[in-house]
Amino acid sequence: MSSAANTANTANSAANARTSSAEATAGSAARRAPRRRPGSLTHPSRTGLALVTPAVLFVVVFVFAPLVVAVYISLTDFPLIGDYDFVGFRNYSLAWSDRVFNEALFYTLLYTAIVTLPILVLGYTLAVVVRANRRGSTLLRTIFFLPYIVGLTTISFLTLLEAQPGSGAVNVVLETLGITDGTTAWLVDGPLATGLIIVMVIWAVSGLTMVLLMSGMQAIPREIYESAELDGAGWWRTERHITIPMLRRSIALSLVISVIGSLLAFTQFYILTQGGPGSETTTVVMAIYRRAFVDLQLGVSTAMSLILVLIIAVIAAVQFWLLREKD
Repeated sequence: MSSAANTANTANSAANARTSSAEATAGSAARRAPRRRPGSLTHPSRTGLALVTPAVLFVVVFVFAPLVVAVYISLTDFPLIGDYDFVGFRNYSLAWSDRVFNEALFYTLLYTAIVTLPILVLGYTLAVVVRANRRGSTLLRTIFFLPYIVGLTTISFLTLLEAQPGSGAVNVVLETLGITDGTTAWLVDGPLATGLIIVMVIWAVSGLTMVLLMSGMQAIPREIYESAELDGAGWWRTERHITIPMLRRSIALSLVISVIGSLLAFTQFYILTQGGPGSETTTVVMAIYRRAFVDLQLGVSTAMSLILVLIIAVIAAVQFWLLREKD
């Protein structure tokens, strides 16, 4: 009994000694560790700040700083050449009362409303055709996306040549089909020029919508479609209740890009009609361009630009709100 008691006492003493040694070691390490001052950044925080800083500087230098300068210029009678004075909000009043600007804004909004839905529908249709990795899908994707790669400027110049009366391919094809006599002057008539530009733009930019929607479709798990097939769902029900709801973000992105691009339309109209005849096909960006570099009234044109930016921001916000994710 005495031997067992001695052994137990020895074990307890050893355990107490190890505990005391561990506590002493921990206390020494705590004393050696540097104390972090309140508010100081840890290593991961410093790394994150270093990674974010270039992007923040880029936004400040190339977005916020020019925006502040633009707001200042819009409050002056800046003539592009010569002295200028501070005029307050007079430029905004002149912009809202400018007949050409208002007509151009209405025309641009109408043009945007006409082209947006066809671009989305055609892009979705093309995405459905090429989303599966079947034989020939890669070639079809390239063909459908090629007009966007070529660029709207090049396509506009080609359209300018092919829309000429008598010699252009547009009139030759329509004459062959018996629709026209082959002498239609597409670009000197406001409604005809607008219709031709709308068809050209829908064909040229639907490839981008196709790519955006196709990438979203390919991210949807195949198991969901298999479950729908087992439940007896047809193609239309599958698209309506699975594909379209799960593409909400991709559709929202496509619509926002399409609407902003249409509201900022300039290249195709400048090349094909230069805003004519008269001002029938003058877009809002073209009206701003003329006020700045033809009339040399940079203050008024900058006020018009900021009004357009505000309109685009409101429309984009409404789109995101309508297409937001829902539970």
